[in-house]
Amino acid sequence: MRRDIGYVGIVWSSGNSGERAVHRPVSTRESQEIFTFTRVQSNARICNIFAIQAVTNRNHFHRQTKMPYLEETMEQEIILEARNITKVYPGGVVANHNVNLQIKKGEIFALLGENGAGKSTLMSMLFGMYEPDEGEIYIRGEKVKLESPNHATKLNIGMVHQHFKLVSNYTIAENIVMGMEPVKKVLGCIPVVDMKKANQDIRELSEKYGLAVNPTDVISDINVSTQQRVEILKMLYREAEILIFDEPTAVLTPQEIDFLLDIIKSLRDDGKTIILITHKLEEIKRIADRCAILNRGRLMDVMDVATTSTKVMANKMVGREVNFETEKEPAKPGKTILDIQHLNVYNKQDFQVVKDVSLEVHSGEIVAIAGVAGNGQVEIADAIAGLIPARSGKILLNGRDITDLSIRERTTEGISYIPEDRQNYGLVMDFTLSENLALRNYYKEPFCHKGVLDQKIFEDNSEKLIEKYDIRSGQGSKTVVRSMSGGNQQKAIIAREVKQDSSLMIFVQPTRGLDIGAIENIHKQIIAERDKGKAILLISLELDEIMNCADTIAVIYNGSIQKIAKASELTTNEVGEFMMGVKNKEKEA
Repeated sequence: MRRDIGYVGIVWSSGNSGERAVHRPVSTRESQEIFTFTRVQSNARICNIFAIQAVTNRNHFHRQTKMPYLEETMEQEIILEARNITKVYPGGVVANHNVNLQIKKGEIFALLGENGAGKSTLMSMLFGMYEPDEGEIYIRGEKVKLESPNHATKLNIGMVHQHFKLVSNYTIAENIVMGMEPVKKVLGCIPVVDMKKANQDIRELSEKYGLAVNPTDVISDINVSTQQRVEILKMLYREAEILIFDEPTAVLTPQEIDFLLDIIKSLRDDGKTIILITHKLEEIKRIADRCAILNRGRLMDVMDVATTSTKVMANKMVGREVNFETEKEPAKPGKTILDIQHLNVYNKQDFQVVKDVSLEVHSGEIVAIAGVAGNGQVEIADAIAGLIPARSGKILLNGRDITDLSIRERTTEGISYIPEDRQNYGLVMDFTLSENLALRNYYKEPFCHKGVLDQKIFEDNSEKLIEKYDIRSGQGSKTVVRSMSGGNQQKAIIAREVKQDSSLMIFVQPTRGLDIGAIENIHKQIIAERDKGKAILLISLELDEIMNCADTIAVIYNGSIQKIAKASELTTNEVGEFMMGVKNKEKEA
């Protein structure tokens, strides 16, 4: 045990709420009277919680900024340190090169970088999923070798993944307690899972942290925002002290984002250490204390967020000047490409989600549908693409009724579609990148000749698109897409669909999970396709994206179109009011 004044120990303290572990400075005298230890729980059976250990490097204390809640003489604890971490994938792709990071206890530490910059790889090594080729990891000053995610989980660290790790046919409580189930004895000797206690424990835990859930709800019946709460509660149930959030706001509405950021700040205030992986600079400015920037696997800088502008962070991340507003010429609409007439759509529960929607999209025009998530905009896109049937109404493409055509027939008629759910509808996850990039054309010449696939054509096509769209992967064309980052998966879909040269292009959440540089490029690409005479239907939850790209805006609320107007005639506030149904209520009054 260290005897220097200023040591931060873990001390068991009794109070009104019972015995609990607290972190506080321990004097030399106290250190001789108490033991410092960490209470950990075994979780060998859990496979969908990853963890990271907490590190203290006392040799670097004098180079760290003091925490406001510590006395002036106290130096802030370094809870995690990565020294000279290098990871090279097969094929020679350098994911991380000589990365050094120090994360302080009780801070929100943001990790920023382009898609493929090495953020996920770095986190994976800290979770025990991969071993670094070079370098060392320190947890509270002790060098460790993380052998597995389970090993890391036992160290009371948790992660909320971008794509949630939940069992869809289990209840909320069953997902949270999995591997750490409370047990009771039946007939005095037979152990069984005590779900009554589990439900009560989860209810109390959710109330404590303001993460309201119903423990008995089934995962498949709850929305994305509630699923995210479940992932957070999984960490807290395991007494996680370091919480990793990977793109936590990617699929949330603005209101849900505000709620989540407040939760993250409250967790920090409760003594948790937060690592936030995100591409959204505004979120970093709102809640982060420090920000590390990675570029092509190299650590570029670690900056104090309060004193650094978003523009500076963006430029360092991308390695060039970034323009936040895309320049474009006024639209020159031509003939009607898409004509939706009185469309009505019902979901699987036979609830009407699209109500008598009529809308036109012309060549050389970007029409954006703005709305809060869950108001029917995605179902409109899915109905046009043929993923779900229309209950009534018509969908005309270049004057032809395509309402009852198959998906392939619609694509042949001239529809390119970038879906909201890239993993279930946009890609075949266990196919290679070259195979996914040819999904639209694999059965046609030159990809297929007399029933035989030409692998060289597949690879040539893939290499061209990889270069043009900067798709980063470990093994190039041969990379299995499941192993790629979400942002690079999205780039692959966009590359494939744009290449089809379709008269109608439907973009649903096209920049979800993309970094600021990639977003800039995608916006330029969308506008370039418009200028070629394509009809563009854009559906996005990002109001800034809609205002930046759209020529015409259709605002949807509760399945009905509230307003259609030129983008130049609407303010952001007005669009927001229509999205919430406020303007419509005023009209009725």
